Amino acid sequence: MGILQDLLKDIPVPKMAKVKVKFDDKKINDLEPILMEKLQQEHIKAKIQPGMEIAVAVGSRGLDRLVELTAVTVKFLKDLGAKPFIVPSMGSHGGATAEGQREVLAHLGVTEESAGCEIRSSMEVVKIGELPNGLPVYVDKYASDADGIVVINRVKPHTAFRGPVESGIMKMISIGLGKQRGAEACHQLGFKYMAENVPAMAKMIMEKKPLLFGVATIENAFDKIAVVDVLSPEEIIEREADLQAKAKELLPKLFFEQLEVLVIDQIGKNISGDGMDPNITGRYPTPYAHGGPDVNKMVVLGLTPQTEGNANGVGTADFTTQRLVDRMDLEVTYANGLTSTVVAPTKIATTLPNDREAIQAAVKTSNILDFTKVKMVRIKNTLELSEIEVSEALVEYVKQHPNMELISELYELPFDEKGNLY
Repeated sequence: MGILQDLLKDIPVPKMAKVKVKFDDKKINDLEPILMEKLQQEHIKAKIQPGMEIAVAVGSRGLDRLVELTAVTVKFLKDLGAKPFIVPSMGSHGGATAEGQREVLAHLGVTEESAGCEIRSSMEVVKIGELPNGLPVYVDKYASDADGIVVINRVKPHTAFRGPVESGIMKMISIGLGKQRGAEACHQLGFKYMAENVPAMAKMIMEKKPLLFGVATIENAFDKIAVVDVLSPEEIIEREADLQAKAKELLPKLFFEQLEVLVIDQIGKNISGDGMDPNITGRYPTPYAHGGPDVNKMVVLGLTPQTEGNANGVGTADFTTQRLVDRMDLEVTYANGLTSTVVAPTKIATTLPNDREAIQAAVKTSNILDFTKVKMVRIKNTLELSEIEVSEALVEYVKQHPNMELISELYELPFDEKGNLY
């Protein structure tokens, strides 16, 4: 490895300063009465008849207050004399097995005890039709047999495609309820057509099956519920796009248009399906999405413990470390790409022996004349953006910015004797 060390030995690592970033933190504290009021709307209540068996679709994303959202919705249905049950709706997650999907829900705190109703988990689906382009449309068998279907999900921008409707109620109906086969069918033609296929599949399911309503949340920059709404199928079609626009406004962000180097301490599936949220980094796994800062070189240093070796997303970066690669479970990581059909993020980025050399490599290749003036930002992960570090070249910009405040002097990054940050 002598050649690399030789190439990097004189590349400076910039001094950094801590910065506090401010985001809108309005949130709903008392969720139950607000959600109950939305559920009690006449046009929603009128859909529920006593004795109806109602499938409540709950997914695998770590929604804020998912346990409470589920329990309140179930209670509302039971109070009207219906017989609700939960259907895990998470495409191929949980190892694409019925037991695995039940475990995913339990891991999120949703159990038969917490929800107050039974959970019926199966990977069996019913094909209910085909889109004009030949794509089959599937629905979970238990949900298909029910007298009514209710879905619960958070609305937010997707990480791999752009459209009026991205992640939210329609995606839950089309991909979540479609289980492994539905997820596979929807991903099969690629993210290029996802913006058309997701709503088209959802609309077909809503036409052919008794979808009663969707419970939609929007979370603020700190992943706390800021908005909750209950929408009939007609309202889902009319209003989900507005909810998504609102969700986009509330997303946390890096307030920089252009960066030479972005250093991310950790990526993982518990942070984002993509390991890190491309809406934050500006680096997308497909060419069908855009937004965020223009980053010349990106470095990913490590994996979160919770991701259990799944390093999906590392390929979106330019450089990584040997310690990340040593912790990577190739089989789990590659399975991710085989399901989503997006395999660039599961490639292994150019790997350097330690954190210092990975950062030096990014600075060296960042296409600037004076390395001491590198515009570099370091973040822990794409969820925790309230405190970040910026290089000397960005200090003046930060001082002028209404959302950012300098909270330390400049200092050298602390590397241990192995060249890793501690």
